[in-house]
Amino acid sequence: MAAGSEELIEVRRRHLAALAHELEARGVGWRLLGAGESILRAANTATGRRAMVMVTPSSDGWSFLWNNGGIADASEPSVAADQIARSLA
Repeated sequence: MAAGSEELIEVRRRHLAALAHELEARGVGWRLLGAGESILRAANTATGRRAMVMVTPSSDGWSFLWNNGGIADASEPSVAADQIARSLA
């Protein structure tokens, strides 16, 4: 593994954990998937809708990205959770 890779993995996990906490508070189910648990699957069991969420470095820090063009600043997981929850309703 390249130098710094472990740090990037840990930062991703922290961002996804913060988002998972916020989604859970909104009644949205979630599960971490992929190598190094690098993707979060959010699901609304009432509607059956799902979103796959990634977190990636951006020019301003880190960003959450999800299907259908969703994007939010990873420093504000509550904002991202609101947007994701609305998209799954």
